Amino acid sequence: MTPSVIPAARLVVCGTDTDVGKTVVSAWLVQGFGAHYWKPVQSGLEGGGDSQRLQQLLELPPQRVIPEAYRLSQPVSPHWAAEQDGVTIDPARLALPECPGPLVIETAGGLLVPLRRDWLQIEQLQRWQLPVLLVGRSGLGTLNHCLLSVDALRRRGIPVLGLVLNGPPHPDNPRTLEQLTGLPVLAELPPLAPLSATLLQQHWQHSQLGARLSQRLVALAQPLNRNGPQ
Repeated sequence: MTPSVIPAARLVVCGTDTDVGKTVVSAWLVQGFGAHYWKPVQSGLEGGGDSQRLQQLLELPPQRVIPEAYRLSQPVSPHWAAEQDGVTIDPARLALPECPGPLVIETAGGLLVPLRRDWLQIEQLQRWQLPVLLVGRSGLGTLNHCLLSVDALRRRGIPVLGLVLNGPPHPDNPRTLEQLTGLPVLAELPPLAPLSATLLQQHWQHSQLGARLSQRLVALAQPLNRNGPQ
């Protein structure tokens, strides 16, 4: 059974670094909430890019995957990939798309990755003013990366839903992160081999991430509805 979620909920999946599992977590959310998926900037097209891999993994109909605003050929930082392709990323092209139902947006790399030399990814997040789900590794190094990322988001007034830790379960990191950030670790996603939609669904039910995330979305939406965007 799909847990309840705000009908028009939109959220952004960000990583504390590259290759921390953003696409897997995004697929988890898209499947669990029956959401649309959008990766605005794709750097590197091997295997079709994250959009195609996610669509194939979940066997989604094409209309559930919103085309990227930029498809850049090289698997490097977006600003450099754009320069190599002779493209300048225009924030106006990254305006939020219209779609029915929930929307999961996956960013490229970490929060401070430059989309161009005078425009950081986190500045685009400020423009969207959508709640962020932060994905980090479960093990060594994640404390520093998560704390720096949460601090960067809060300094810019970007609402944070909580954290998802990806990788082998750690005996202390979730507790430490909750204590130091005041944010919930909403789920821990262990390695799934082989990765499949069936395993993702099993872990979705076990983790209760849908219910926990829905509660956080409702809690964050209340002050936004009362006071307007900050």
